[in-house]
Amino acid sequence: MYNPKSMVAEEFISHEEILETLEYAEKHKADAALIQQIIEKAKERRGLSHREAMVLLDCGIEEKNQQIYALAEQIKKDFYGNRIVMFAPLYLSNYCINGCVYCPYHLKNKHIARKKLSQEDIRREVIALQDMGHKRLALETGEDPVNNPIEYVLESIKTIYSIKHKNGAIRRVNVNIAATTVENYRKLKEAGIGTYILFQETYNKESYEKLHPTGPKHNYAYHTEAMDRAMEGGIDDVGIGVLFGLELYRYEFAGLLMHAEHLEAVHGVGPHTISVPRIRHADDIDADSFDNGIDDDIFAKLVACIRIAVPYTGMIISTRESRQCRERVLHLGISQISGASRTSVGGYQTPEPEEENSAQFDVSDNRSLDEVVNWLMRLGYIPSFCTACYREGRTGDRFMSLCKSGQIQNCCHPNALMTLKEYLVDYASEDTRRIGERLIAEEIEKVPREKNREIARHNLAEIEKGKRDFRF
Repeated sequence: MYNPKSMVAEEFISHEEILETLEYAEKHKADAALIQQIIEKAKERRGLSHREAMVLLDCGIEEKNQQIYALAEQIKKDFYGNRIVMFAPLYLSNYCINGCVYCPYHLKNKHIARKKLSQEDIRREVIALQDMGHKRLALETGEDPVNNPIEYVLESIKTIYSIKHKNGAIRRVNVNIAATTVENYRKLKEAGIGTYILFQETYNKESYEKLHPTGPKHNYAYHTEAMDRAMEGGIDDVGIGVLFGLELYRYEFAGLLMHAEHLEAVHGVGPHTISVPRIRHADDIDADSFDNGIDDDIFAKLVACIRIAVPYTGMIISTRESRQCRERVLHLGISQISGASRTSVGGYQTPEPEEENSAQFDVSDNRSLDEVVNWLMRLGYIPSFCTACYREGRTGDRFMSLCKSGQIQNCCHPNALMTLKEYLVDYASEDTRRIGERLIAEEIEKVPREKNREIARHNLAEIEKGKRDFRF
């Protein structure tokens, strides 16, 4: 049944293949020779199969595990350097007709505050986000064809792109909405979105159907095949993920990588990003009632093994996770994080009253964007607000070829420094600016191509004079 080139969900995410993979990894988790062979293959930077990666995930040999962590860190440095892309979610509406048992937006929840932003509300929220310094948003809505039709999402995207406040601008909108039609994906593409994001939640079909007992999301095949329709609709940057804690993490790990293999096999390019959220407490939801939660050690191993298996794919961690957890996994593979997030509908311009809670989940990292930027720089990372690749058409296989060739250092590195400079001049606290200026002075010397280095220096000086939005 397993066929990564199939367009049928149960064939490219084969239950039998996953079970055989889990059995194979369990059998070989102490096979030092095989594990070393897989590590040596991973050092070639071309990725691993789901079965090979599962052996590394299950590896119980401490010496080999240290090699796995070291390799993940090196691969992250090789392809993404020390850049960390910044974004924020913007929840447009929490009206939803699904019955997802892990999400407080489910239809039967009668005490959560139901909200939907008007276009004027969106304008106020976006100005608040711009005044923090954000340049990239991820739009979120519940699934409700009456309250949240595609026309509402498209109008909201148009509103967001139209808002220019002081030196602020949202330069790229990524979209996380329910699985939809090829026609609607074409409309999203025409609206200028960046990445289309859709989490599978779980790849186990039986569990999936139990966790989604009612509503359109109950249809496992339609949901799992959404990325193929998105790519058919012209969206070549897609983001996948599961919600760890719903099912056994080993099963989900195999499913994630099989999905990536499928996209590569059919469309010639794998997922642009993989997200690794863990279930969290929320209104009407007790995360402890789910039996498959994972601790921070397993979580770190998952991040490292995903990074090794799909070296060119971006990895995202949100404010679901604590500062300590985020700090631990940053160097193991994470390339994007959210900052100063609100998971309520709105809440950026004016904090939501406690009695009007509309949040999808509890946030663990509540720091301001300035605090997160400061923290990242003290750790030696470059907080990047860059959106250049989207706007220069370097998406899909064009981005991947740039990444694989190593030219990303001549492009993304100076772009990151220039967008950080904008943030420092326009929004940063005095301490953050001091740290950032020193970091930029050190990092500009690491741009490999001299011509690009000189252009970047010139642009940095122009930013001080008030000019904005330089990019390679």
